[in-house]
Amino acid sequence: MELSEDLERIDKQESELVLPQFDENVAWLLGVRLRELAASRSSPVVIEIKALGRQLFCCALPGSTPDNAEWIRRKSNTTARFHRSSYAIGLRLLQTQSTLAEKHELSPMDYAAHGGSFPLRVSTAGFVGTVTVSGLPQREDHELVVEALCLHLGRKHNEFALKQPRDTTVI
Repeated sequence: MELSEDLERIDKQESELVLPQFDENVAWLLGVRLRELAASRSSPVVIEIKALGRQLFCCALPGSTPDNAEWIRRKSNTTARFHRSSYAIGLRLLQTQSTLAEKHELSPMDYAAHGGSFPLRVSTAGFVGTVTVSGLPQREDHELVVEALCLHLGRKHNEFALKQPRDTTVI
Protein backbone atom coordinates (compact mmCIF):
# COMPACT_ATOMS: atom_id res chain seq x y z
CA MET A 1 0.00 0.00 0.00
CA GLU A 2 2.84 2.45 0.85
CA LEU A 3 4.28 1.92 -2.62
CA SER A 4 1.02 2.90 -4.30
CA GLU A 5 0.67 5.95 -2.04
CA ASP A 6 4.21 7.06 -2.90
CA LEU A 7 3.55 6.66 -6.61
CA GLU A 8 0.33 8.67 -6.35
CA ARG A 9 2.17 11.43 -4.49
CA ILE A 10 4.99 11.44 -7.06
CA ASP A 11 2.39 11.72 -9.84
CA LYS A 12 1.06 14.82 -8.05
CA GLN A 13 4.59 16.23 -7.66
CA GLU A 14 5.39 15.71 -11.33
CA SER A 15 2.11 17.11 -12.62
CA GLU A 16 1.93 20.17 -10.35
CA LEU A 17 5.53 21.24 -9.76
CA VAL A 18 5.75 22.84 -13.19
CA LEU A 19 7.77 25.95 -13.94
CA PRO A 20 6.19 28.96 -15.65
CA GLN A 21 9.44 29.39 -17.61
CA PHE A 22 12.93 27.92 -17.73
CA ASP A 23 16.26 29.28 -18.88
CA GLU A 24 19.83 29.57 -17.61
CA ASN A 25 18.84 32.13 -14.96
CA VAL A 26 16.06 29.92 -13.59
CA ALA A 27 18.47 26.97 -13.53
CA TRP A 28 20.94 29.07 -11.53
CA LEU A 29 18.31 30.26 -9.04
CA LEU A 30 16.92 26.74 -8.55
CA GLY A 31 20.43 25.30 -8.25
CA VAL A 32 21.50 27.87 -5.67
CA ARG A 33 18.31 27.26 -3.67
CA LEU A 34 18.94 23.51 -3.76
CA ARG A 35 22.57 24.02 -2.74
CA GLU A 36 21.56 26.28 0.16
CA LEU A 37 19.07 23.67 1.41
CA ALA A 38 21.67 20.91 1.20
CA ALA A 39 24.43 23.02 2.78
CA SER A 40 22.17 24.08 5.68
CA ARG A 41 21.80 20.38 6.50
CA SER A 42 25.44 19.48 5.84
CA SER A 43 24.25 17.08 3.15
CA PRO A 44 27.18 15.57 1.22
CA VAL A 45 25.58 15.81 -2.22
CA VAL A 46 26.30 16.62 -5.83
CA ILE A 47 23.63 18.68 -7.63
CA GLU A 48 23.12 19.03 -11.37
CA ILE A 49 20.54 20.78 -13.55
CA LYS A 50 20.43 19.98 -17.25
CA ALA A 51 18.28 21.18 -20.14
CA LEU A 52 18.19 19.24 -23.38
CA GLY A 53 21.46 17.51 -22.53
CA ARG A 54 23.25 20.75 -21.62
CA GLN A 55 24.57 21.18 -18.09
CA LEU A 56 23.37 24.49 -16.66
CA PHE A 57 24.24 24.07 -12.98
CA CYS A 58 26.54 21.71 -11.11
CA CYS A 59 28.11 21.73 -7.68
CA ALA A 60 29.54 19.31 -5.17
CA LEU A 61 29.22 19.85 -1.44
CA PRO A 62 31.73 18.74 1.19
CA GLY A 63 31.62 15.01 1.83
CA SER A 64 30.38 14.11 -1.65
CA THR A 65 32.49 11.81 -3.79
CA PRO A 66 33.27 11.34 -7.49
CA ASP A 67 30.89 8.37 -7.41
CA ASN A 68 27.99 10.78 -6.75
CA ALA A 69 28.64 12.43 -10.11
CA GLU A 70 28.39 9.03 -11.79
CA TRP A 71 25.06 8.35 -10.05
CA ILE A 72 23.88 11.80 -11.22
CA ARG A 73 24.67 10.87 -14.83
CA ARG A 74 22.81 7.56 -14.64
CA LYS A 75 19.76 8.91 -12.76
CA SER A 76 19.51 11.90 -15.07
CA ASN A 77 19.68 9.60 -18.12
CA THR A 78 16.70 7.69 -16.73
CA THR A 79 14.64 10.82 -16.15
CA ALA A 80 15.57 12.23 -19.56
CA ARG A 81 14.57 8.96 -21.25
CA PHE A 82 11.20 8.50 -19.54
CA HIS A 83 10.33 12.11 -18.55
CA ARG A 84 9.57 10.75 -15.07
CA SER A 85 11.44 10.99 -11.79
CA SER A 86 14.04 8.29 -11.37
CA TYR A 87 12.39 7.41 -8.05
CA ALA A 88 9.01 6.82 -9.70
CA ILE A 89 10.67 4.60 -12.31
CA GLY A 90 12.39 2.63 -9.55
CA LEU A 91 9.19 2.20 -7.54
CA ARG A 92 7.25 1.05 -10.63
CA LEU A 93 9.97 -1.51 -11.37
CA LEU A 94 9.83 -2.64 -7.74
CA GLN A 95 6.08 -3.15 -8.11
CA THR A 96 6.63 -5.42 -11.11
CA GLN A 97 9.79 -7.00 -9.70
CA SER A 98 11.70 -5.97 -12.79
CA THR A 99 14.75 -3.90 -13.73
CA LEU A 100 15.56 -1.37 -16.40
CA ALA A 101 17.71 -3.99 -18.09
CA GLU A 102 14.93 -6.61 -18.11
CA LYS A 103 12.04 -4.33 -19.02
CA HIS A 104 13.71 -1.82 -21.36
CA GLU A 105 17.06 -3.42 -22.25
CA LEU A 106 18.91 -0.46 -20.73
CA SER A 107 22.42 -0.89 -19.37
CA PRO A 108 22.89 -0.31 -15.64
CA MET A 109 26.16 1.35 -16.64
CA ASP A 110 24.15 4.20 -18.18
CA TYR A 111 20.78 4.19 -16.38
CA ALA A 112 19.75 4.03 -12.72
CA ALA A 113 16.21 3.77 -11.38
CA HIS A 114 17.08 5.25 -7.99
CA GLY A 115 15.65 8.39 -6.45
CA GLY A 116 17.18 11.79 -6.99
CA SER A 117 16.43 12.93 -10.54
CA PHE A 118 13.27 14.88 -11.26
CA PRO A 119 11.83 16.08 -14.57
CA LEU A 120 11.73 19.82 -15.18
CA ARG A 121 8.59 20.85 -17.01
CA VAL A 122 7.44 24.23 -18.27
CA SER A 123 3.72 24.92 -18.45
CA THR A 124 3.88 26.00 -22.11
CA ALA A 125 6.54 23.55 -23.34
CA GLY A 126 6.42 20.31 -21.35
CA PHE A 127 9.60 18.43 -20.44
CA VAL A 128 12.73 20.58 -20.74
CA GLY A 129 15.34 18.96 -18.52
CA THR A 130 16.32 17.36 -15.25
CA VAL A 131 17.34 18.37 -11.76
CA THR A 132 19.33 15.66 -9.99
CA VAL A 133 20.85 15.09 -6.55
CA SER A 134 23.05 12.25 -5.31
CA GLY A 135 24.65 11.57 -1.94
CA LEU A 136 21.76 10.86 0.45
CA PRO A 137 19.48 7.83 0.69
CA GLN A 138 17.51 7.79 -2.58
CA ARG A 139 14.22 8.87 -1.01
CA GLU A 140 15.95 11.84 0.63
CA ASP A 141 17.65 12.78 -2.66
CA HIS A 142 14.20 12.84 -4.29
CA GLU A 143 12.63 14.83 -1.44
CA LEU A 144 15.41 17.42 -1.43
CA VAL A 145 14.70 18.18 -5.09
CA VAL A 146 10.94 18.35 -4.44
CA GLU A 147 11.43 20.69 -1.50
CA ALA A 148 13.61 23.04 -3.56
CA LEU A 149 11.05 23.08 -6.38
CA CYS A 150 8.29 23.86 -3.88
CA LEU A 151 10.29 26.76 -2.48
CA HIS A 152 11.09 28.03 -5.96
CA LEU A 153 7.44 27.87 -7.02
CA GLY A 154 6.03 29.21 -3.75
CA ARG A 155 4.22 25.94 -3.01
CA LYS A 156 3.81 24.32 0.42
CA HIS A 157 6.21 21.38 0.68
CA ASN A 158 3.98 19.50 3.13
CA GLU A 159 1.36 19.21 0.35
CA PHE A 160 3.88 17.39 -1.86
CA ALA A 161 6.19 15.55 0.55
CA LEU A 162 6.25 11.77 0.59
CA LYS A 163 4.90 10.31 3.81
CA GLN A 164 7.24 8.11 5.86
CA PRO A 165 10.77 6.96 4.98
CA ARG A 166 11.03 3.77 2.94
CA ASP A 167 14.70 2.79 2.79
CA THR A 168 18.20 4.02 3.51
CA THR A 169 20.08 2.99 0.38
CA VAL A 170 22.65 5.71 -0.33
CA ILE A 171 23.30 6.30 -4.03
